[in-house]
Amino acid sequence: MPQNAPIEAAGGNRPTRRLRYLNAGFLWQKRIRRILELAGEPLVPGLPQAGDAMAVWGQSPYAARGEKAANDARVPLVRLEDAFLRSLHPGRKGEPPLGLMIDRRGGVHFDAFAPSDLEQILATHPLDDSALLNRARAGMARMKEADLSKYAGHDPEAPLPAPGYVLVIDQTRGDASVKASRADRNSFREMLYWAREENPGRPIIIKAHPETAEGLREGHFQNEDLGEGMALLSDPVSPLTLLEGAWSVYTVSSQMGFEAILAGHRPNVFGTPFYAGWGLTEDRSPHPLPRRGRALTKAQLFAGAMILAPTWYNTFEDRLGTFEEALETLAAQARSYREDRNGWQAAGIRLWKRKHMQRFFGSVTPLRFSEASPEPP
Repeated sequence: MPQNAPIEAAGGNRPTRRLRYLNAGFLWQKRIRRILELAGEPLVPGLPQAGDAMAVWGQSPYAARGEKAANDARVPLVRLEDAFLRSLHPGRKGEPPLGLMIDRRGGVHFDAFAPSDLEQILATHPLDDSALLNRARAGMARMKEADLSKYAGHDPEAPLPAPGYVLVIDQTRGDASVKASRADRNSFREMLYWAREENPGRPIIIKAHPETAEGLREGHFQNEDLGEGMALLSDPVSPLTLLEGAWSVYTVSSQMGFEAILAGHRPNVFGTPFYAGWGLTEDRSPHPLPRRGRALTKAQLFAGAMILAPTWYNTFEDRLGTFEEALETLAAQARSYREDRNGWQAAGIRLWKRKHMQRFFGSVTPLRFSEASPEPP
Protein backbone atom coordinates (compact mmCIF):
# COMPACT_ATOMS: atom_id res chain seq x y z
CA MET A 1 0.00 0.00 0.00
CA PRO A 2 1.37 3.48 -0.86
CA GLN A 3 2.66 5.42 2.12
CA ASN A 4 0.07 8.16 1.79
CA ALA A 5 -2.92 5.96 0.97
CA PRO A 6 -5.83 6.20 3.43
CA ILE A 7 -6.19 3.15 5.67
CA GLU A 8 -9.60 1.54 5.71
CA ALA A 9 -11.26 1.46 9.11
CA ALA A 10 -13.19 -1.34 10.64
CA GLY A 11 -16.33 0.72 10.47
CA GLY A 12 -17.51 0.44 6.92
CA ASN A 13 -17.43 3.85 5.23
CA ARG A 14 -16.49 5.72 8.40
CA PRO A 15 -13.72 8.24 7.66
CA THR A 16 -10.36 7.06 8.97
CA ARG A 17 -7.98 9.94 8.29
CA ARG A 18 -8.48 13.63 8.72
CA LEU A 19 -7.02 16.12 6.28
CA ARG A 20 -5.95 19.14 8.27
CA TYR A 21 -5.71 22.54 6.58
CA LEU A 22 -4.59 26.06 7.39
CA ASN A 23 -5.97 27.88 4.34
CA ALA A 24 -9.29 29.52 5.26
CA GLY A 25 -10.38 29.29 1.63
CA PHE A 26 -11.31 25.65 2.19
CA LEU A 27 -14.06 26.86 4.54
CA TRP A 28 -16.06 28.21 1.58
CA GLN A 29 -15.43 25.35 -0.83
CA LYS A 30 -18.39 23.13 0.01
CA ARG A 31 -18.00 20.91 -3.06
CA ILE A 32 -14.34 20.24 -2.33
CA ARG A 33 -15.09 19.45 1.31
CA ARG A 34 -17.87 17.07 0.29
CA ILE A 35 -15.75 15.18 -2.25
CA LEU A 36 -13.02 14.63 0.32
CA GLU A 37 -15.53 13.56 2.95
CA LEU A 38 -16.96 10.99 0.55
CA ALA A 39 -13.42 9.86 -0.25
CA GLY A 40 -12.89 9.09 3.44
CA GLU A 41 -10.62 12.02 4.25
CA PRO A 42 -12.67 14.91 5.65
CA LEU A 43 -11.15 18.38 5.87
CA VAL A 44 -10.61 19.63 9.43
CA PRO A 45 -9.00 22.99 10.27
CA GLY A 46 -5.90 23.20 12.41
CA LEU A 47 -2.44 21.75 12.78
CA PRO A 48 -2.03 18.02 12.07
CA GLN A 49 -1.77 15.41 14.80
CA ALA A 50 -0.64 11.80 14.72
CA GLY A 51 -2.65 9.86 12.15
CA ASP A 52 -3.66 12.98 10.22
CA ALA A 53 -2.48 14.29 6.86
CA MET A 54 -2.02 17.87 5.75
CA ALA A 55 -3.96 19.25 2.77
CA VAL A 56 -2.84 22.12 0.55
CA TRP A 57 -4.16 23.47 -2.74
CA GLY A 58 -1.66 22.79 -5.48
CA GLN A 59 1.26 25.19 -5.24
CA SER A 60 -0.79 28.21 -4.24
CA PRO A 61 0.86 31.07 -2.33
CA TYR A 62 -0.63 29.62 0.87
CA ALA A 63 0.63 26.08 0.35
CA ALA A 64 3.99 26.76 2.04
CA ARG A 65 2.34 27.00 5.47
CA GLY A 66 0.76 23.59 5.06
CA GLU A 67 3.99 22.11 3.72
CA LYS A 68 5.88 23.33 6.79
CA ALA A 69 3.19 22.06 9.15
CA ALA A 70 3.29 18.62 7.52
CA ASN A 71 7.07 18.53 7.72
CA ASP A 72 7.13 19.67 11.37
CA ALA A 73 4.52 17.07 12.39
CA ARG A 74 6.01 14.39 10.09
CA VAL A 75 2.65 13.60 8.52
CA PRO A 76 1.83 13.00 4.84
CA LEU A 77 1.14 15.95 2.58
CA VAL A 78 -1.85 15.77 0.22
CA ARG A 79 -2.11 18.22 -2.67
CA LEU A 80 -5.46 19.04 -4.23
CA GLU A 81 -6.24 20.41 -7.68
CA ASP A 82 -9.16 20.58 -10.09
CA ALA A 83 -9.70 17.61 -12.37
CA PHE A 84 -9.30 18.20 -16.11
CA LEU A 85 -13.01 18.43 -16.82
CA ARG A 86 -14.04 21.22 -14.49
CA SER A 87 -17.06 23.43 -15.13
CA LEU A 88 -18.67 25.88 -17.52
CA HIS A 89 -16.48 28.78 -16.39
CA PRO A 90 -13.21 29.20 -14.45
CA GLY A 91 -13.25 28.72 -10.71
CA ARG A 92 -12.75 32.45 -10.15
CA LYS A 93 -16.31 32.87 -11.42
CA GLY A 94 -17.50 30.86 -8.39
CA GLU A 95 -18.37 27.52 -10.00
CA PRO A 96 -17.33 24.38 -8.07
CA PRO A 97 -15.36 21.59 -9.79
CA LEU A 98 -16.83 18.28 -10.94
CA GLY A 99 -13.84 16.39 -9.61
CA LEU A 100 -10.48 16.61 -7.88
CA MET A 101 -6.95 15.43 -8.37
CA ILE A 102 -6.06 14.15 -4.89
CA ASP A 103 -2.30 13.59 -4.90
CA ARG A 104 -1.33 11.52 -1.89
CA ARG A 105 2.35 11.54 -2.84
CA GLY A 106 2.42 15.22 -2.05
CA GLY A 107 3.19 16.09 -5.65
CA VAL A 108 1.05 17.83 -8.22
CA HIS A 109 0.41 16.84 -11.80
CA PHE A 110 1.74 20.04 -13.37
CA ASP A 111 5.12 19.94 -11.59
CA ALA A 112 7.37 17.44 -13.38
CA PHE A 113 10.28 18.09 -11.02
CA ALA A 114 8.72 15.98 -8.26
CA PRO A 115 6.81 12.68 -8.52
CA SER A 116 3.01 12.84 -8.63
CA ASP A 117 0.25 10.25 -8.58
CA LEU A 118 -0.68 10.99 -12.20
CA GLU A 119 2.89 10.66 -13.41
CA GLN A 120 3.19 7.35 -11.54
CA ILE A 121 0.04 6.06 -13.25
CA LEU A 122 1.25 7.09 -16.69
CA ALA A 123 4.73 5.66 -16.09
CA THR A 124 3.89 2.33 -14.44
CA HIS A 125 0.25 1.34 -14.92
CA PRO A 126 -0.14 -1.34 -17.63
CA LEU A 127 -2.79 0.76 -19.41
CA ASP A 128 -3.53 -2.27 -21.55
CA ASP A 129 -6.95 -3.30 -20.30
CA SER A 130 -9.37 -3.43 -23.24
CA ALA A 131 -12.35 -2.26 -21.19
CA LEU A 132 -10.40 0.73 -19.83
CA LEU A 133 -9.13 1.76 -23.26
CA ASN A 134 -12.59 1.37 -24.77
CA ARG A 135 -13.89 3.72 -22.07
CA ALA A 136 -11.12 6.17 -22.97
CA ARG A 137 -11.94 6.07 -26.69
CA ALA A 138 -15.63 6.47 -25.97
CA GLY A 139 -14.87 9.38 -23.62
CA MET A 140 -12.80 11.17 -26.25
CA ALA A 141 -15.54 10.68 -28.83
CA ARG A 142 -18.22 11.93 -26.44
CA MET A 143 -16.20 15.02 -25.52
CA LYS A 144 -15.88 15.82 -29.21
CA GLU A 145 -19.58 15.22 -29.85
CA ALA A 146 -20.60 17.46 -26.93
CA ASP A 147 -17.86 20.01 -27.73
CA LEU A 148 -16.38 19.91 -24.23
CA SER A 149 -13.17 21.27 -22.82
CA LYS A 150 -11.95 21.93 -19.26
CA TYR A 151 -14.24 24.97 -19.37
CA ALA A 152 -17.31 24.39 -21.51
CA GLY A 153 -19.02 27.80 -21.37
CA HIS A 154 -18.10 28.96 -24.85
CA ASP A 155 -20.31 30.61 -27.44
CA PRO A 156 -21.00 28.25 -30.37
CA GLU A 157 -21.83 31.27 -32.55
CA ALA A 158 -18.57 33.13 -31.88
CA PRO A 159 -16.72 33.68 -35.19
CA LEU A 160 -13.62 31.62 -35.85
CA PRO A 161 -10.61 32.45 -38.02
CA ALA A 162 -10.22 30.75 -41.39
CA PRO A 163 -8.51 27.33 -41.01
CA GLY A 164 -4.78 26.97 -41.59
CA TYR A 165 -3.44 29.22 -38.82
CA VAL A 166 -0.75 28.52 -36.26
CA LEU A 167 -2.29 28.44 -32.79
CA VAL A 168 -0.23 29.88 -29.92
CA ILE A 169 -1.82 29.42 -26.51
CA ASP A 170 -1.44 32.09 -23.86
CA GLN A 171 -1.77 31.48 -20.11
CA THR A 172 -2.36 33.73 -17.13
CA ARG A 173 0.48 35.44 -15.32
CA GLY A 174 1.22 33.69 -12.08
CA ASP A 175 -0.14 30.38 -13.39
CA ALA A 176 1.27 27.65 -11.15
CA SER A 177 1.91 25.30 -14.05
CA VAL A 178 4.02 27.97 -15.78
CA LYS A 179 6.09 28.51 -12.65
CA ALA A 180 6.44 24.75 -12.17
CA SER A 181 7.78 24.50 -15.75
CA ARG A 182 10.48 27.06 -14.82
CA ALA A 183 8.96 29.28 -17.52
CA ASP A 184 8.25 33.01 -17.63
CA ARG A 185 7.22 35.73 -20.08
CA ASN A 186 10.43 35.21 -22.04
CA SER A 187 9.40 31.59 -22.59
CA PHE A 188 6.17 32.78 -24.20
CA ARG A 189 8.02 35.27 -26.38
CA GLU A 190 10.46 32.54 -27.45
CA MET A 191 7.52 30.27 -28.27
CA LEU A 192 5.96 32.99 -30.43
CA TYR A 193 9.29 33.54 -32.20
CA TRP A 194 9.58 29.87 -33.16
CA ALA A 195 5.93 29.69 -34.19
CA ARG A 196 6.62 32.45 -36.68
CA GLU A 197 10.01 31.13 -37.83
CA GLU A 198 8.82 27.56 -38.36
CA ASN A 199 5.63 28.50 -40.19
CA PRO A 200 6.51 31.29 -42.62
CA GLY A 201 3.57 32.95 -44.29
CA ARG A 202 0.92 31.40 -42.07
CA PRO A 203 -1.28 33.59 -39.86
CA ILE A 204 -0.71 33.25 -36.14
CA ILE A 205 -3.61 33.25 -33.70
CA ILE A 206 -2.79 33.82 -30.03
CA LYS A 207 -5.55 32.29 -27.91
CA ALA A 208 -6.15 34.22 -24.69
CA HIS A 209 -6.94 32.33 -21.50
CA PRO A 210 -10.64 32.57 -20.45
CA GLU A 211 -9.69 34.38 -17.24
CA THR A 212 -7.76 36.95 -19.26
CA ALA A 213 -10.63 37.37 -21.70
CA GLU A 214 -13.00 38.03 -18.78
CA GLY A 215 -10.66 40.51 -17.13
CA LEU A 216 -9.86 38.33 -14.13
CA ARG A 217 -6.10 37.97 -14.67
CA GLU A 218 -3.48 39.23 -17.11
CA GLY A 219 -1.91 37.07 -19.77
CA HIS A 220 1.72 36.85 -20.88
CA PHE A 221 1.24 38.36 -24.33
CA GLN A 222 0.75 42.07 -24.91
CA ASN A 223 -0.18 44.13 -27.97
CA GLU A 224 3.49 45.01 -28.43
CA ASP A 225 4.20 41.31 -29.09
CA LEU A 226 1.93 41.20 -32.11
CA GLY A 227 3.57 41.42 -35.49
CA GLU A 228 2.29 41.27 -39.04
CA GLY A 229 -0.10 38.39 -39.59
CA MET A 230 -0.77 37.92 -35.86
CA ALA A 231 -4.01 38.35 -33.97
CA LEU A 232 -5.04 37.99 -30.35
CA LEU A 233 -8.25 35.97 -29.96
CA SER A 234 -10.18 36.61 -26.76
CA ASP A 235 -13.69 35.70 -27.94
CA PRO A 236 -15.28 32.70 -26.15
CA VAL A 237 -14.84 30.33 -29.09
CA SER A 238 -14.98 26.56 -28.91
CA PRO A 239 -11.49 25.28 -28.02
CA LEU A 240 -12.13 22.04 -29.90
CA THR A 241 -13.22 23.81 -33.09
CA LEU A 242 -10.27 26.19 -32.78
CA LEU A 243 -7.88 23.25 -32.51
CA GLU A 244 -9.47 21.50 -35.47
CA GLY A 245 -8.75 24.52 -37.68
CA ALA A 246 -5.11 24.86 -36.59
CA TRP A 247 -2.15 23.93 -38.78
CA SER A 248 0.09 23.51 -35.71
CA VAL A 249 -0.13 24.22 -31.98
CA TYR A 250 2.36 25.87 -29.59
CA THR A 251 1.98 25.93 -25.81
CA VAL A 252 3.99 26.22 -22.62
CA SER A 253 1.91 24.13 -20.23
CA SER A 254 -1.76 24.87 -20.95
CA GLN A 255 -4.31 22.07 -20.70
CA MET A 256 -5.23 22.99 -24.27
CA GLY A 257 -2.00 21.21 -25.17
CA PHE A 258 -3.55 18.01 -23.84
CA GLU A 259 -6.72 18.75 -25.76
CA ALA A 260 -4.61 19.40 -28.86
CA ILE A 261 -3.29 15.83 -28.58
CA LEU A 262 -6.86 14.55 -28.38
CA ALA A 263 -7.69 16.60 -31.48
CA GLY A 264 -4.93 14.87 -33.44
CA HIS A 265 -2.07 17.37 -33.06
CA ARG A 266 1.48 16.83 -31.88
CA PRO A 267 1.82 20.13 -30.01
CA ASN A 268 5.09 21.98 -29.53
CA VAL A 269 5.49 22.20 -25.75
CA PHE A 270 7.87 24.72 -24.17
CA GLY A 271 7.12 23.71 -20.58
CA THR A 272 6.87 20.44 -18.67
CA PRO A 273 3.13 19.70 -18.26
CA PHE A 274 1.77 16.27 -17.37
CA TYR A 275 1.22 15.32 -21.02
CA ALA A 276 4.82 16.00 -22.11
CA GLY A 277 7.47 13.30 -22.34
CA TRP A 278 5.23 10.41 -23.42
CA GLY A 279 5.93 10.48 -27.15
CA LEU A 280 2.86 12.56 -28.06
CA THR A 281 4.45 16.03 -28.06
CA GLU A 282 7.39 17.92 -29.51
CA ASP A 283 9.16 18.72 -26.27
CA ARG A 284 10.95 22.07 -26.52
CA SER A 285 11.62 22.74 -22.83
CA PRO A 286 15.31 22.98 -21.81
CA HIS A 287 14.51 20.87 -18.77
CA PRO A 288 14.66 17.06 -19.23
CA LEU A 289 12.03 14.67 -17.89
CA PRO A 290 14.12 11.72 -16.64
CA ARG A 291 11.22 9.81 -15.08
CA ARG A 292 9.35 9.81 -18.37
CA GLY A 293 10.12 8.31 -21.73
CA ARG A 294 7.45 5.65 -22.02
CA ALA A 295 5.56 5.85 -25.32
CA LEU A 296 1.81 6.18 -24.77
CA THR A 297 -1.12 6.29 -27.14
CA LYS A 298 -3.77 9.00 -26.94
CA ALA A 299 -6.18 6.51 -25.38
CA GLN A 300 -3.66 5.51 -22.72
CA LEU A 301 -2.88 9.13 -21.82
CA PHE A 302 -6.60 9.89 -21.65
CA ALA A 303 -7.31 6.81 -19.52
CA GLY A 304 -4.69 7.81 -16.97
CA ALA A 305 -5.54 11.50 -16.83
CA MET A 306 -9.33 11.35 -17.04
CA ILE A 307 -10.41 7.96 -15.71
CA LEU A 308 -7.80 6.57 -13.30
CA ALA A 309 -6.28 9.62 -11.60
CA PRO A 310 -9.24 11.92 -10.75
CA THR A 311 -11.87 11.56 -8.06
CA TRP A 312 -15.18 12.48 -9.70
CA TYR A 313 -18.37 13.64 -8.00
CA ASN A 314 -21.95 12.80 -8.92
CA THR A 315 -23.78 16.08 -8.33
CA PHE A 316 -27.25 14.56 -8.62
CA GLU A 317 -26.87 11.70 -6.14
CA ASP A 318 -24.30 13.30 -3.82
CA ARG A 319 -21.75 10.50 -4.10
CA LEU A 320 -18.45 9.79 -5.72
CA GLY A 321 -19.01 9.11 -9.40
CA THR A 322 -17.36 7.94 -12.57
CA PHE A 323 -15.71 9.90 -15.32
CA GLU A 324 -18.69 9.17 -17.57
CA GLU A 325 -21.13 10.64 -15.02
CA ALA A 326 -19.06 13.82 -14.71
CA LEU A 327 -18.81 14.02 -18.49
CA GLU A 328 -22.57 13.79 -18.98
CA THR A 329 -23.16 16.32 -16.20
CA LEU A 330 -20.95 18.87 -17.94
CA ALA A 331 -22.47 18.01 -21.31
CA ALA A 332 -25.95 18.74 -19.92
CA GLN A 333 -24.78 21.99 -18.30
CA ALA A 334 -23.09 23.08 -21.51
CA ARG A 335 -26.15 22.33 -23.62
CA SER A 336 -28.37 24.30 -21.25
CA TYR A 337 -25.95 27.22 -21.19
CA ARG A 338 -25.57 27.35 -24.96
CA GLU A 339 -29.31 27.18 -25.56
CA ASP A 340 -30.32 29.63 -22.82
CA ARG A 341 -27.41 32.11 -22.75
CA ASN A 342 -29.25 34.74 -24.85
CA GLY A 343 -32.39 34.55 -22.74
CA TRP A 344 -36.02 33.81 -23.64
CA GLN A 345 -39.19 35.79 -24.06
CA ALA A 346 -42.12 34.16 -22.25
CA ALA A 347 -45.57 35.41 -23.21
CA GLY A 348 -48.92 34.74 -21.58
CA ILE A 349 -47.47 32.87 -18.57
CA ARG A 350 -49.63 32.95 -15.45
CA LEU A 351 -48.06 34.49 -12.37
CA TRP A 352 -47.94 31.28 -10.34
CA LYS A 353 -46.01 29.52 -13.10
CA ARG A 354 -43.36 32.18 -13.62
CA LYS A 355 -41.13 31.19 -10.71
CA HIS A 356 -40.95 27.62 -11.98
CA MET A 357 -40.33 28.74 -15.56
CA GLN A 358 -37.57 31.06 -14.37
CA ARG A 359 -35.85 28.25 -12.49
CA PHE A 360 -35.95 25.98 -15.53
CA PHE A 361 -35.12 28.38 -18.38
CA GLY A 362 -33.52 31.37 -16.66
CA SER A 363 -30.42 29.95 -15.00
CA VAL A 364 -28.13 31.84 -17.39
CA THR A 365 -30.19 34.88 -18.43
CA PRO A 366 -33.50 35.68 -16.71
CA LEU A 367 -36.69 35.16 -18.70
CA ARG A 368 -38.53 38.23 -19.93
CA PHE A 369 -42.25 37.92 -19.28
CA SER A 370 -45.00 39.71 -21.15
CA GLU A 371 -48.77 39.55 -20.75
CA ALA A 372 -49.66 39.34 -24.42
CA SER A 373 -49.39 36.07 -26.29
CA PRO A 374 -47.16 36.13 -29.36
CA GLU A 375 -48.77 36.56 -32.74
CA PRO A 376 -49.10 33.28 -34.71
CA PRO A 377 -46.74 33.01 -37.69
